[in-house]
Amino acid sequence: MTTDRIISKREGAVGYITFNNPERHNAMSLDMWRGGEAAIREFCDAGDIRVIVLTGAGEKAFVAGADISKFGKERDSQAAVDEYGAAVKSFQDTLTIAPIPTIAKIGGYAIGGGLAIALCCDIRIASDDSRFAVPAAKLGLGYAAAGIERLMQIVGPSFAMEIFYTARQFDAAEAQTMGLVNRVVKDGAVEAAADEMATTITGNAPMTVDAVKFIANQTRKDESQRDLATCEAMVQACFDSADYIEGRRAFMEKRKPVWTGS
Repeated sequence: MTTDRIISKREGAVGYITFNNPERHNAMSLDMWRGGEAAIREFCDAGDIRVIVLTGAGEKAFVAGADISKFGKERDSQAAVDEYGAAVKSFQDTLTIAPIPTIAKIGGYAIGGGLAIALCCDIRIASDDSRFAVPAAKLGLGYAAAGIERLMQIVGPSFAMEIFYTARQFDAAEAQTMGLVNRVVKDGAVEAAADEMATTITGNAPMTVDAVKFIANQTRKDESQRDLATCEAMVQACFDSADYIEGRRAFMEKRKPVWTGS
């Protein structure tokens, strides 16, 4: 499914996905969940995209949850509710296990489902005017186990319980204290900060970054389901690569390495 509410573009080895619903603070509709997943898959399958950056259109929000104006059509029956829930889960799973690094560039509100999107990314960079919340307890909503576990893994049990129990909004400084975001920058500087982070990643050895991401994804699985043999093989492949030789040589010659990914 395609939609003008999801904008994807590429600049070199970086893919950008923008949630484009600014009049509703980029609130997510069914077609946006599906279109967003399609954009992620397209970048992952491209072969030459090394980082994906996700952001919201406009200056007021990253994503402010679900688009309530669509509920009458998109959640008007149990079948529709199940379909919507499946689309959200599929998007989140696709983003979480993407084989390449992902960055959430957050300006303004990241509320409910918007915060959940950010949590599915590897790195979160926020402007100092950002606001965060999981308002489920104020709405009487249940929250899926996977989402609670994901937040607990990032900020720890105590902060996660505070976020869920109080359902209050907290600012970027609090988010950084909790470990919810990696960086907080001044309003207006978040785009440059995210771009700099993406450029730094694309400038590093691709086999090493790929191995780290694969192994990180394996650690999210139950121990009995982890593919440790492939983890070990990818690490060994790094040591056996021409890039490892190039990396050492470039370090000794005090120059930037030229990676070939082999």
